[in-house]
Amino acid sequence: MFLIEKFRLLLAAAAVACFACGCVQNFQKPAEPAAPPDTRAADEAAIRANDADFAKAAEAKDLDKAVSHYMDDAVLFAPGAPAVVGKDNVRKFLQPIINGPTMQFTFSDVTVDVARSGDLAVDSGAFESTGKDAKGKPFTQKGRFVLVWKKQADGSWKIAADTSANEK
Repeated sequence: MFLIEKFRLLLAAAAVACFACGCVQNFQKPAEPAAPPDTRAADEAAIRANDADFAKAAEAKDLDKAVSHYMDDAVLFAPGAPAVVGKDNVRKFLQPIINGPTMQFTFSDVTVDVARSGDLAVDSGAFESTGKDAKGKPFTQKGRFVLVWKKQADGSWKIAADTSANEK
């Protein structure tokens, strides 16, 4: 009888040990997901290319190409004007500027800061536009700009917010 009791105790101890091992395994912390790849350098290059593409489109008086850089619900803040909301309204706002006298755009002191998350970026710097007005008189306009870019589902970048200030 004593041997049977020892055997039962041994089986009970083995069962408790197996149960305990199973519980410990179930309570372990799950592995952390791997951090997404850091694409900030490539994203910065894409945004800088978009800046250059916008300038070329504006100089070529290609309104559709220039406006294609904006999101459908973009907001544009221009000096002395009410907020312009939506891509169609941005198009209406930019039309007389782009279709007006020939202008050249240059950008300087540009910084592009892409969020670590890779979905937002801030693009800022100085701009200068030069050209001739409707009467042929040369003009130069200088100022500062800030653009907020948002990465789209297809990986492209579009302007979500655009603001600028003219230098006096």
